[in-house]
Amino acid sequence: MTPSRRAPLALVLPAALAVVFLMLPLAGVLAHAPWGSLPRRLTAPEVREALTLSLVVSGWALLLSLLIGVPLAWVLARLEFPGKALVRCLVMLPMVLPPTVAGVALLQGFGRRGLLGGALDEWFGVTLPFSTSGAVVASAFVSMPFLVISLEGALAGLHPRYEETAASLGASPLRTFRTVTLPMVGPGLVAGAALSWARALGEFGATITFAGNLPGTTQTLPLQVYLLLQNDPDGAVAVSLLLLVVATAVLVALRGRWLGGGVREARPASGERDDPEPDAARDPAAEDTGARGYGSERWPLDAGVTGFTALSLDVPAGTTVAVVGPNGAGKTTLLRALLGLTPRATAESLRLGGHEVAGLAPHRRGIAWVPQDGALFPHLSALANTAYGLRAQGVPAARARREARGWLERLGVGALADRRPGQLSGGQAQRVALARALAARPRLLLLDEPLAALDQTTRARVRHTLRRHLAGFPGVCLIVTHDPVEAVSLADRVLVLEEGRPVQFAEPAEVARHPRSPWVARMLGRNAWPGTARGTALELAGGARLVTASDAAVAGPALAVVAPEAVSLHRARPSGSPRNVWRGTVRELTAQGGRLRVLVTGAPAGEERPVPEVVAEVTPAAAAELGLAEGTEVWASVKATEITVVPL
Repeated sequence: MTPSRRAPLALVLPAALAVVFLMLPLAGVLAHAPWGSLPRRLTAPEVREALTLSLVVSGWALLLSLLIGVPLAWVLARLEFPGKALVRCLVMLPMVLPPTVAGVALLQGFGRRGLLGGALDEWFGVTLPFSTSGAVVASAFVSMPFLVISLEGALAGLHPRYEETAASLGASPLRTFRTVTLPMVGPGLVAGAALSWARALGEFGATITFAGNLPGTTQTLPLQVYLLLQNDPDGAVAVSLLLLVVATAVLVALRGRWLGGGVREARPASGERDDPEPDAARDPAAEDTGARGYGSERWPLDAGVTGFTALSLDVPAGTTVAVVGPNGAGKTTLLRALLGLTPRATAESLRLGGHEVAGLAPHRRGIAWVPQDGALFPHLSALANTAYGLRAQGVPAARARREARGWLERLGVGALADRRPGQLSGGQAQRVALARALAARPRLLLLDEPLAALDQTTRARVRHTLRRHLAGFPGVCLIVTHDPVEAVSLADRVLVLEEGRPVQFAEPAEVARHPRSPWVARMLGRNAWPGTARGTALELAGGARLVTASDAAVAGPALAVVAPEAVSLHRARPSGSPRNVWRGTVRELTAQGGRLRVLVTGAPAGEERPVPEVVAEVTPAAAAELGLAEGTEVWASVKATEITVVPL
């Protein structure tokens, strides 16, 4: 709320009353505490005995909660299964049950005549009621929900891409959980554990009902307070003050971390500039495939994918494929299907270097994935990030760090080896993410828009580095991109997807000359109009017609492609050779290098025949001479010889 905003009195007064309502009992404890005799009362033998027992019971209750509560929180946060809502309800139920009801429930479950208690007594000779173990069970029953709810919230705030990236680097699910998930949700785990311990330390109702009030066995501090109230009220206040101080200290220490608020993801330092790109002459290993640890083996790709994205791929080793298409075309789904990370599509067959890996778990496929933001593990340094895949594959630590440092040096970020991801700029982080993927020795490399978040200068440097290192990669690399420069400069082949289906798979030059998709043609900066070819004419949707110079034998669905520089603009209807002339209105002017791009769309009032939207490219001088501005009516013309017709 801004300082100038006045809060309504009808809300402020009840809020103040609520604060007083909560503070008054606590203030009463402080006001009536026997300060003069406090040390003596808190060091009395029965109090020390109860305190020791409370610490033992709450400690074991916390350990039990961690052992079974942490996996439960992960399951609730990461898996979908029937009855999940019911399980979550069961987790929260002990928090709302009256403590004595919780104790009765424990008796019916773990008592000698309970569902499990009789079997425990008969088979193992274990009797939980009226024992220290019973006090531990009672405390864990009412305190574990605090841990589960806190950790589940932290896990829900942690994007799964970190765990998926770890799997793509060869880490098993258990290793991923231990080395990535738990460290990243550490604040949420600590918060939940502390709250769970504090709740266990103060447990009373369930304990006295299930475990009784036996001095030295089950009589914890809260039960000691209950007894002292009957014959020593000042002693009860003194012990209550101790518990109050402990609870307050826990809450103050956890301020801002309740429900996993401590989860933080790495954010590149936006103000940092990238280190200069290293001179290629200082990278003797750049052209030496063997020096990179690849060896002489080659890994061609042969895959069949079904589902939302359905296609077959047969790509020779050493090939880089740019995957392009509009949003929602299934590009990322294709990568995740090859990794085995999505139910939307499945790689029914996936052969890498002659080895079928479709039936293997993601961490066993030998496929490294670099998501759009790199997904560097924020709790690890750049060097530890790069060595992660090698360590997951069993490489000794010293060797893994040595190889990782070599990759960082090759990619020009060796000097940043000791920095955390949050201390790296965008370009540096992307190079570290690429080094991490290449260091893992993958058979297939998947890059999901790796340069999208970079500025133009940094993108050019990283693109140069990427091209140089992909040149010696013995497997196949798939790069999802929306940038035509990346597609042309990095890829040997371009795969065009639309609605999950391949539209074109060809060399970049062929795609540029004869795009079979309007989206790709427009991505390349060209005009594209789908229609039906009939001889030397192309009938467009809505009745418009283009005259082309194509062979009369071309017939059926086709795409007319026209370069913007081939479109002429006039203020009056042109005369002469143009066969395609129509009127329109300037809707937008944008700078493109040293020229202007002019979007001409629609038709002036009274125009009967619908006309296609067209982009023209003119010089600033020509635009000034024509007086072009938004809303200006112009004539557009295209020569028949400038139209390329591509059969669809």
